[in-house]
Amino acid sequence: MTAETIVAGTGVVRPPAEAPVESPGGDDQPLRIALLSYKGNPFCGGQGVYVRHLSRELARLGHSVEVIGAQPYPVLDGGVPLTELPSLDLYRQPDPFRMPRLSEFRDWIDALEIATMWTGGFPEPLTFSLRARRHLLARAGQFDVVHDNQTLGYGLLGDLGAPLVTTVHHPITVDRRLDLIAAENLRRRVSVRRWYGFTQMQKRVARRLPSVLTVSGSSQQEIIDDLGVRLDRVHVVHIGADTDLFSPDPAVPEIPGRIVTTSSADVPLKGLVHLVEALAKVRAGQPAAHLVVVGKRAEDGPVAQAIERYGLENAVEFVKGISDNELVDLVRGAQVACVPSLYEGFSLPAVEAMATGTPLVATTGGAIPEVTGAGGETCLAVPPGDAGALAAALGRLLGDAELRNRLGVAGRERVLSRFTWAKAAQGTVELYRAAIAEQRPSGRRGAVPGGVR
Repeated sequence: MTAETIVAGTGVVRPPAEAPVESPGGDDQPLRIALLSYKGNPFCGGQGVYVRHLSRELARLGHSVEVIGAQPYPVLDGGVPLTELPSLDLYRQPDPFRMPRLSEFRDWIDALEIATMWTGGFPEPLTFSLRARRHLLARAGQFDVVHDNQTLGYGLLGDLGAPLVTTVHHPITVDRRLDLIAAENLRRRVSVRRWYGFTQMQKRVARRLPSVLTVSGSSQQEIIDDLGVRLDRVHVVHIGADTDLFSPDPAVPEIPGRIVTTSSADVPLKGLVHLVEALAKVRAGQPAAHLVVVGKRAEDGPVAQAIERYGLENAVEFVKGISDNELVDLVRGAQVACVPSLYEGFSLPAVEAMATGTPLVATTGGAIPEVTGAGGETCLAVPPGDAGALAAALGRLLGDAELRNRLGVAGRERVLSRFTWAKAAQGTVELYRAAIAEQRPSGRRGAVPGGVR
């Protein structure tokens, strides 16, 4: 395998063998891939980044990739085509939870979508899966494999005209659990439970999937524990950074005291409130310290309240909607990058920061240590949710240029050796071929179940 493999029952990540594994059945022909994305804008989170970079690298390997997605639509590179399966787009900005006009309704799936929203649920995984099923069956025979990016909807069960491989970055049950812990009252807890009602569907679907791809050993274990998927059906293929884009550039000036993070202010799982508290502690001894958050500012809630409580209005800046090059230069110009998350299934921001050579402070939540490496060697590691430890690590790095340089160099070397999109695409193709071989009728090279091809 090109991706590292998890040793069963140990949680240990075993490096790949030097020699490449032969493709199943010796079949090295280019594949026709349908890549499904129910929410794919790369500025809305890691799923959009995944679709964008994986599709590009699959195309570079010579495969035919078609992304099939709903709003917000993915941004794609390398001439990868996008087929739009529009939803009612109920959560679009600047009018989320909008009421569509009657003329916008097309069929019963649209009615189901608005009804679920009206009752406090999140409909998109289910409704996209139903639209995707209808679309794929109408095009039976046009794809060798269908790759679902974490929809896990009922519509993707059964025959789709091609074998199914499903990526689960991490179970959304983890987000649900942390949001319930953070809920301040009964009304909020009831709302959280209703919003995450789709996770019951995802559990049922996941248990029936033939092949699940995930991005870390930590996520693999969460999928087994939370979703009840058998170990032999969950395969780890690490993702990575665009190391050509995210790279060091000495011409970009380092800004004294700058700390950068990528986070949504209103998502407890991201741990931003603990970073804000840590910043207040750091500034007591290093008043130049300030934070730039790549993400949406919340006008109310724990993060906004912490900023006000500690008097950090002029020391915390939120930026969103910036270009790739602007993002890279923002990270390059920071003295420290920080991942304060309580849990991550992988952590693209950690890998991207390390790829630029920017020294990293990160928690040990979820898969983060698997990505960042040992604390003190490629990053400084702290326990999740510990603002004091976070402040100590940030202050140490801000005050030690030699340590920043050493960690920055080591971090980039780690990314180049383990976490690139080219490696991710190669490992993913191996799983595609295994899924095709598993469903191929004996003696019929290239055939697909159900007599489709």
